[in-house]
Amino acid sequence: MRTQGHTDYDGNFQNKTEFVEQVVGATGSMDIVENWRSTLRFGQSRDDNDQFAPDDSFASKFNSTRWNASWLNQFTLSDNHLLIAGADYRLDEVDSTEKYTENSRYDVGVFTELHSQLWDDHFVNASLRWDENEAFGDYVTGNFGWRYNWNYGISLLANFGNAFKAPSFNDLYFPDFGNPNLQPEESTSFETGLAGNHDWGQWEIRAYHTDIDNLITSVMDPVTFNFSAENIGKAQIDGIETEIGTQLMGWNGKLSMNLLSPKNRETNARLPRRAEKTLAFDLSRSFGAVDLGANVLAQGDRFDNTQNTIKVAGYVTVDLRSAYHFNKNWMLSAKLNNLLDKNYQTVDTFNSAGRNFFVSIHYNN
Repeated sequence: MRTQGHTDYDGNFQNKTEFVEQVVGATGSMDIVENWRSTLRFGQSRDDNDQFAPDDSFASKFNSTRWNASWLNQFTLSDNHLLIAGADYRLDEVDSTEKYTENSRYDVGVFTELHSQLWDDHFVNASLRWDENEAFGDYVTGNFGWRYNWNYGISLLANFGNAFKAPSFNDLYFPDFGNPNLQPEESTSFETGLAGNHDWGQWEIRAYHTDIDNLITSVMDPVTFNFSAENIGKAQIDGIETEIGTQLMGWNGKLSMNLLSPKNRETNARLPRRAEKTLAFDLSRSFGAVDLGANVLAQGDRFDNTQNTIKVAGYVTVDLRSAYHFNKNWMLSAKLNNLLDKNYQTVDTFNSAGRNFFVSIHYNN
């Protein structure tokens, strides 16, 4: 996948960016023996940005590259037990007009997962991972999940785990944004929920609690209006997610609602750029070779800074989509976004696109 283009904007020192975003990868798999399948993956992702001054002269560049390699092994122990084991390697590199003390770093990880069915209706999965990050040291993370499928089409589930996230080179060094003093995120999460699958439709409700140390977020300086990456020492996110879907007269409808309580545990302020309330409704139907769909999204207000003094209003958008299947290989699709031409922002002073239209042609072999 490759995206290439340029962006023009109002700026005193720089007012144009030429960018390239590219992802290239390859995967190969084979059965070593009857119950052992091995997979190798290699890939590279690029994010290149060149900045230009108002007179079109070159001003600066910031190019980051990530190389990935992984080896995944899947062992079928029995009909009810599947074991996964593997290792991966990631190398990040940065090339910029501004020179940094470090311009590359690696992360190597080893992991294993177990997926098991205990008795007829109980399912468990457990995972364990060890990472060695060149910049931040060793970390051990894991997850444990359980699901019980009841006879009446209702399932009960619970998950617990912890995670580690190192700041990217963009977080650390991107011009006028990066912060080389960033620390990695560490989090623990617990989730529980109920799900139902019935003749009339499906539904699900989940509740979760997450504690995060050194949450990486974007903060705006109220004096210079420049954005920078910062750590929030202790953050907490509690939420409830609900979803219900059904089919009526050939139409597929799905209603979802998210209620969020994101807060800074040190100041009790709301975490920036997170809406507390989200409501969405999606409707779709196929008429032979023609697909039609619509989506309505409503989000509440949010704050754009850690002090909660800059508020961004909530909004409602309506999107339409359609597709025509010429045959099993070719498809023509169209999307009309922001049908009501709503003027809204998700980041203070940065307007989102008004009414916009896309047409695309797809080929699938």
